Amino acid sequence: MSLAQRLLSLLLVFVALSGAAHAHEVRPAYLAIREVESDTYDIVWKTPAQGDLRLALNVVFPETCESLAPPRVRAPGGAVIASWREHCPGGLIGQTIAIDRLDKTLTDTLFRLEPLGASPQTFRLTPDKPFIQIPARQNWMQIGTAYFGLGVEHILMGVDHLLFVLAILLLVGMNGRLLAAVTSFTVAHSLTLVGTSLGWVRLPVLPVEATIALSIAFVAAEGVRARSGQPTLTQLHPWIASFAFGLLHGFGFAGALREIGLPEDAVPLALFSFNLGVEAGQLLFIGAVLIVTLAVKAVVRARPIPAWAQMAPQYLIGICGAFWFVERVARIVAI
Repeated sequence: MSLAQRLLSLLLVFVALSGAAHAHEVRPAYLAIREVESDTYDIVWKTPAQGDLRLALNVVFPETCESLAPPRVRAPGGAVIASWREHCPGGLIGQTIAIDRLDKTLTDTLFRLEPLGASPQTFRLTPDKPFIQIPARQNWMQIGTAYFGLGVEHILMGVDHLLFVLAILLLVGMNGRLLAAVTSFTVAHSLTLVGTSLGWVRLPVLPVEATIALSIAFVAAEGVRARSGQPTLTQLHPWIASFAFGLLHGFGFAGALREIGLPEDAVPLALFSFNLGVEAGQLLFIGAVLIVTLAVKAVVRARPIPAWAQMAPQYLIGICGAFWFVERVARIVAI
């Protein structure tokens, strides 16, 4: 098998995995604890699942806590959600919450606590630190670190966002226009992320997700035309498309942040940290693509890549975008 064919095979595997992924599905586990009366808490525990297989993670409460009723379990697709009520004499402040077997996985757990008469707190538990001793109040460093990590995680797990960035990279190439495209994308999604998170603007989730998929197919098609020797407006002025579609992608980022929630006493800090995390994840992805590109060029320096192999990434990205678009429109119609 030639090098070009191997590269194409890898791309096909990537696309197959991408097509099976739900772009905005929260792959980390999610734990929400809301104090409904003194020392009594409603628990929502969401764990990722694939078909009938659930990730074997469980919440470990302090020994003084007691479940007031058996959990109610439902599986809406891609996750298993358990809900129950817990009584913890003396409350949870200063107590330790842990996730059993999290250290055996590669995933994280988002943990949101809503105490009575106090601001919500958000934590990120990782395989390296699968527990948290709940403070009376989060300091600014803890809030910033938690939301920065959530931003990085969301962009790196958002396959559709990454494919859009990759389509722009393939269309524009590594030059000054790429800087303009990335900058305009950043400005645009920052605007809608802030506006949506603060409640200034709101769009239905499913149409936004369908249009995001369409944006991927559109930029991929522009890349095919450019490779065929037909310069396009998007190739010559990529910042226009990046800004327009960046507004839509910002609604997608805001959807994830809306599910996690914002601390009432540190909304600007949480928004800034989350957005900074998104940018850091995006730059990590661009850097990884650049390294792979340079490595491939070094290997195939004396072996010209066939035209079909050069066009394959755009076609495959376009197929993914078109598939997601049809799938999401079908979900809208089914409602």
